Amino acid sequence: MIRCITFDLDDTLWACTPVIARAEQRFYDWLDQHYPRITERYSYEAMIDDRIAYMRDYPELHHHLTRLRKQWLHKLATEAGYDDALVEPGFRVFWLARNEVVPFREALDALETLGSLYRIGAITNGNADVHHIGIGHHFDFVVRSEEAGASKPHPDIFRQALAQAGAVGLRTVWVNAEGGPWPLETAGPDITIRGLDELERALDFF
Repeated sequence: MIRCITFDLDDTLWACTPVIARAEQRFYDWLDQHYPRITERYSYEAMIDDRIAYMRDYPELHHHLTRLRKQWLHKLATEAGYDDALVEPGFRVFWLARNEVVPFREALDALETLGSLYRIGAITNGNADVHHIGIGHHFDFVVRSEEAGASKPHPDIFRQALAQAGAVGLRTVWVNAEGGPWPLETAGPDITIRGLDELERALDFF
């Protein structure tokens, strides 16, 4: 019997790519205004490439994107002869924009409907905040990779979610809106659906 449903956040409850692109642009514009020696060194595109390369060099921190981004901000500051005063406000500029999301209508409908039937959780590798976004009231718990010490698809983060849910096993549903192939080397999902409006019906198969 299904007791709890946990959701991914980015690209499940809202489109992630445009949100991150907007947040990166807002951060770059903020740097250009307050720390121009950095934007003299990097174009917007070059800065994105530098961030990606930097984060790739620290796989041991991929579960803690906040810490990893702040380390990268420290690097930018040091390179341009600034001190660490930019790190916290710079991160805040990015984080606020990163949380300016518009949930899919079907996602809000699913959370509303399923929340009356099951406990609802979220498991996320990112630093989106459902409470800041304004949908935290739909969730009984959130498991974040930075707190779990592991990121999906590592089993540890799912074990912590199982503990929160009070469950002893799990089944998986993949929302595959584009109809593409399963992108991971791990075993595929138990069920694939095209949208969250199909989720409630899919649960009948478990």
